[in-house]
Amino acid sequence: MSQVLAIIGLGNPGAEYATTRHNAGAWLVEAVARNAHVELRPEKKFLGLYAKANFDGHTIHLLNPTTFMNRSGGSIAALCQFFKLTPEQLLVAHDELDLPPGQARYKAGGGHGGHNGLRDTISALGNQKQFHRLRVGIGHPGSANQVVNYVLNRPGKAELSAIEHALDECIATLPHALSGDWAKAMNRLHSVK
Repeated sequence: MSQVLAIIGLGNPGAEYATTRHNAGAWLVEAVARNAHVELRPEKKFLGLYAKANFDGHTIHLLNPTTFMNRSGGSIAALCQFFKLTPEQLLVAHDELDLPPGQARYKAGGGHGGHNGLRDTISALGNQKQFHRLRVGIGHPGSANQVVNYVLNRPGKAELSAIEHALDECIATLPHALSGDWAKAMNRLHSVK
């Protein structure tokens, strides 16, 4: 299994979306950047906020697209083209309705499950789906017609605290993921309650 060389966080750009549930993936990349003591800076050629970081001895690319969620793919494809990365070398972090706040899961490949950021990423990568995902649980509003409003709103205090705990656990398991030891990364992350 090829090594992850880039971590991408899906979200929407701008201050009005920065603290919304839909940006949970972007929060992960921000947390990795803080951990690695690097600053994400605007990078026009990647249509996003970018940093090169050393994390636990691994040199990785960090990217938060500054396109809207449903246009994330162009940013990711630009990064891949520039650094000659394959989809298998990507870890895409995104919000996940099917997991409760406080849980996160690694996943390799698969469809988009209705997630517009993943849909656009798959499309921009020439329908290659075999990138790694880090699904950050935000919970489900209970009804499909409430989803848009739900993801574009802020989580409550307890919910946010649970999501932040899950992000801390993601960071703790990243060294295993970056080393290609997915079993160890998954065992630890997937056992977090």
